[in-house]
Amino acid sequence: MVEIDAIDRRILNALQRDGRITNADLAAKVSLSPSACHRRVQRLEETGLIQGYVALLDARKLERPTTVFVEITLSGQADELLEAFERAVRTIPDVLECHLMAGSADYLLKVVAQDTDDFARIHRQRLAKLPGVAQMHSSFSLKTVAQTTALPI
Repeated sequence: MVEIDAIDRRILNALQRDGRITNADLAAKVSLSPSACHRRVQRLEETGLIQGYVALLDARKLERPTTVFVEITLSGQADELLEAFERAVRTIPDVLECHLMAGSADYLLKVVAQDTDDFARIHRQRLAKLPGVAQMHSSFSLKTVAQTTALPI
């Protein structure tokens, strides 16, 4: 665990809302001098608490409005099979997330597609060919009710 104080928390909250905020504006927002704020941000980056900065894109405007959650059950639990599956799933650009699960499925994938026909293509050409897949269950998202990348701090 990385030790953080109230000022670090304010910095992290501000950066989660706006990763492009200038150091001067961030320093003013958290009541620090710009040099002290810069040192704190550097420390948070060096410790890995801040892993990186990204642009959040609009999937609809990029013609990927369809979100599908895919539960995958593998034919076995051997380390080699799990590792092969995980290596292969990382190569599929349409898979935004892949989680190893405890429960009814081994993995849960979040997949984006243009539409149902595009998902059928992804399913047939990529997902069905993943190593060790025994079963797949797909659920189409009808509406995103809540979505954030900000962690509660």
